[in-house]
Amino acid sequence: MDSQAVKNTCTAGVDSKGFCFYKATNRIKRHLAVDTLGFPFFTHCTRANVCDDEGLLQMLKLNIDYFKAKPVNIPKITILLDRSYHPDYLSGELKKIYPQIMTKIRFERSTKPSKQEKAEPGKSGFVPAIARWVIERSNAWIERCKRLTKNFERTLAHAKTKLTFVLCD
Repeated sequence: MDSQAVKNTCTAGVDSKGFCFYKATNRIKRHLAVDTLGFPFFTHCTRANVCDDEGLLQMLKLNIDYFKAKPVNIPKITILLDRSYHPDYLSGELKKIYPQIMTKIRFERSTKPSKQEKAEPGKSGFVPAIARWVIERSNAWIERCKRLTKNFERTLAHAKTKLTFVLCD
């Protein structure tokens, strides 16, 4: 799972704009969960001033029925998170909504590449973290779509619908 901040255009509605202090602009955040191949699993859009943890919680709350329908006797679903998420906080908040959810999922933080891995011969520039490249590639696919490079939609619901439509197209 990962989030991506996207600039708003002048047509975006006031209620969908959120000021992102990190990038100092009005934006929305797209929260995306993908499977191991990079295909979309869940999508959600929030204002940019919503932290990653809260956006992820909102996305999982909206899709809690998916987890309720999963049988307990299958292996747990591993949700790979980057360093901006706090698994202990997420687990506690999700248990308040659905106490058995942690028997069906587990959070795992992705590892950073070590200095030795970065310094290996033949590697220069960006060194992807293990399994994190899948979500980053999905975000790059979204950025290649001209309709999704900026948020042209008036509401967050329309932005989510546009994102889901383009990803599943």
